Amino acid sequence: MSQTIKGKSAEEHPFAKLIGLSESKLEDGYSECILEVEERHFNPNRVLHGGVIYSMADTGMGGALYTTLNRGESCATIEIKISYFRPVSNGAIICKTRIINRGKSVATLESEVFNGGKIVAKAMGTYSIFKIGP
Repeated sequence: MSQTIKGKSAEEHPFAKLIGLSESKLEDGYSECILEVEERHFNPNRVLHGGVIYSMADTGMGGALYTTLNRGESCATIEIKISYFRPVSNGAIICKTRIINRGKSVATLESEVFNGGKIVAKAMGTYSIFKIGP
């Protein structure tokens, strides 16, 4: 999907492209990403690797926050805490992210990841907001 977030499209995210992650919805302070689970995403136990879910939450958080940035601002992850609730072995996973609080230089976001309508993980993240360029 080729959506634009203040001048940047989802296709400009090389890591998301590598794992097959796409953004399905972007609104002010909110994002949804989707990934079709494939064998290449599995850990040795033949279920979705937790790092894929973590990456999805991180990407969703960045996308949601990016929609609120002003020209000349960027953001970066400070920390993410994630809880995993159940394994995933097939189907699509959907990550829904929203901003909990956005200050001038720090934002807190929440991502929930679903498979077949059931929650499989929840993440809370803290992001730095900073000026770039001259």
